[in-house]
Amino acid sequence: MNRRRMLAATCALALATGTAAAQGYPAKSIKLIVGYTPGGAADTIARIVGEAMGRHLGQTIAIENRGGAGSTLGSELAARASADGYTLLLASGTLYGIDEHLYKVKYTPADFTPITRFTVSPLILAVNKDLPAKTLPELIAHAKANPGKLNYAHSGIGGTPHIAGVTFEKEIGTTMTHVPFKGGGPALQAVVAGDLQLSFGTASSVLPMGRQGLLNMLGVSTLQRSAIAPDLPTLSEAGLPGFEFSFWFGLFGPAKLPPEVVDKLFAAASRALADPEIRAKLVAGGNEAMPSKSPAEFHDWARASGKVQLERVIAAGVKAQ
Repeated sequence: MNRRRMLAATCALALATGTAAAQGYPAKSIKLIVGYTPGGAADTIARIVGEAMGRHLGQTIAIENRGGAGSTLGSELAARASADGYTLLLASGTLYGIDEHLYKVKYTPADFTPITRFTVSPLILAVNKDLPAKTLPELIAHAKANPGKLNYAHSGIGGTPHIAGVTFEKEIGTTMTHVPFKGGGPALQAVVAGDLQLSFGTASSVLPMGRQGLLNMLGVSTLQRSAIAPDLPTLSEAGLPGFEFSFWFGLFGPAKLPPEVVDKLFAAASRALADPEIRAKLVAGGNEAMPSKSPAEFHDWARASGKVQLERVIAAGVKAQ
């Protein structure tokens, strides 16, 4: 056999082996990387949906929290993982330019395979209960009267809660000081403790504390009221017309994930997110299930959403610190 035939045979064998492996997928447990600390929205979503997906796939999906650097630490790990479907990533639109803009990351959007969207959810503007501002107009007046003196917490530079905060500053025409944390849970704890005055937090982080009276909740960031907290007004109706922010999380794999693996993961996620019990758990945790119609549809949607987020980051002059 000459060299050309040997090379062709080797390639054919590798392709056949890869196809067989994909068809037998999954043959062992799967790792789902979450670039945030436990207790926040991303962690909650990953555990609820991951457990349900694991049942449909017949294998355990183990959550690995890798918080820090605006979730880029976890994304770096996922980008370098083998494209075999055994390492996945829960991520948001920051993959589409924001991470590259703010951090010295070694990946681009091309280093990931989009699989499906999990959720789209509102943020809640939460303030320390002792702050002399019990309504949105009062908070705006207080912030304007004390430029640069109010501190707001967020779950990482360049993330949606951070961009919501800087956009809020521009909308009301004053400045505040932002303080990044490694996750939504620690950020809200700082507001509860009075170390910081406010935060645009995820519903899963804010609602339990707000309902216990540990925080004052001034409204949701979406233009329409949310089923997650129907008693809360939108910030638009509460005194900041047109203000809108939402955040989403989706499932990704490393680049060049085999189509057979993508299809199996998409099917498992779709079944999980269609389950009324899973949807109810997500709503109870502050998130709304919104699966994609296909991996291709998710790819296009995520890229467009990520572009909008990047434009907001650039317009707000956000820089990593």
